[in-house]
Amino acid sequence: MQKSMKRAVATLAAGALLAGGAPLALAQETKINFQLDWRFEGPAAFFLLPKAKGYFAAEKLDVNVDVGSGSGNAVNRVASGTYQMGFADIAALIEFVGNNPTAPNKPVAVMMVYDATPAAVFALKKSGIKVPADLQGRKMGAPVFDAGRRAFPIFVKANKLDGSKIAWTAMDPPLRETMLVKGDVDAITGFTFTSLLNLNARGVKDEDIEVMPYPKYGVNLYGNVIIVSEPFLKQNPEAVKAFLRAFTKGMKDVLADPDGAIRYVKERDALIDETLEKRRIRLAIDTVVATPEAKASGFGGVQPARFAETVSQVAAAFEVKNPVQPDAVFDAKYLPAKADRMIFPK
Repeated sequence: MQKSMKRAVATLAAGALLAGGAPLALAQETKINFQLDWRFEGPAAFFLLPKAKGYFAAEKLDVNVDVGSGSGNAVNRVASGTYQMGFADIAALIEFVGNNPTAPNKPVAVMMVYDATPAAVFALKKSGIKVPADLQGRKMGAPVFDAGRRAFPIFVKANKLDGSKIAWTAMDPPLRETMLVKGDVDAITGFTFTSLLNLNARGVKDEDIEVMPYPKYGVNLYGNVIIVSEPFLKQNPEAVKAFLRAFTKGMKDVLADPDGAIRYVKERDALIDETLEKRRIRLAIDTVVATPEAKASGFGGVQPARFAETVSQVAAAFEVKNPVQPDAVFDAKYLPAKADRMIFPK
């Protein structure tokens, strides 16, 4: 009798597969298309490791991670419903919410990954630029959508500069560091773990580069967050919580062995320079992830007063059309417990 039952179950399972069906466990998985902010570079390991190690699958999530083309596009793609979740600069999300008050889908941030903005000003030391005041009367360059350029009015105010005395040149991203090296511009804005390495790749040594990170010079903005489509969040709150649990578990692994995590980026893009990406991920962790505040308060959360200031400063600098309330862009209730977010190695 037992053998007959086993044969019957096996026959039904085989029939389901032959008919194009899926095993029961897979049928229960929640599909999540995830949009990165940029290419498969070092920080992409934050998402690719939990995918490769099966942490998402263990939470019954079928997660697909795609490359991106900027935070603004990541926000738009999640807002369109093409992607259920994504990774983007909080400033891009604030701008979208402020300029699209009646949009049927306004993405919501549910976890802070970059506890500080990676934006910085870069100059060659031979230019004589050492501090923000030295930018007066100089020519700066960056793509028009660059996060550092768009937030530059905040940098100007924090350092009591006269923005009218600083000229800007726009260029495509691949030309930014090249134009600095050639002397076409005196300084650029960019991410600490992007522009620095791009300058190295163009033959400029670290000791010949002046870096002014925004947080060091009075710009206390938050950085990149995990965002969720509004309808998906309402319909699948437990799936979002599960995603953040799996992601946090993966982040703990990445923080414990950043170099080892690059193998998962290599699996998605065989052409990456592993040595370069190992340095990039360490720069990202050291400068914007493992901040003193994140270590003390737990990975992924925000301080309400500081976050409100970020929203206010970004709204003013980006000249958004409508007021933005902090709780309209960040919702902390989907985060794992604080004890589970104390993931930084001692």
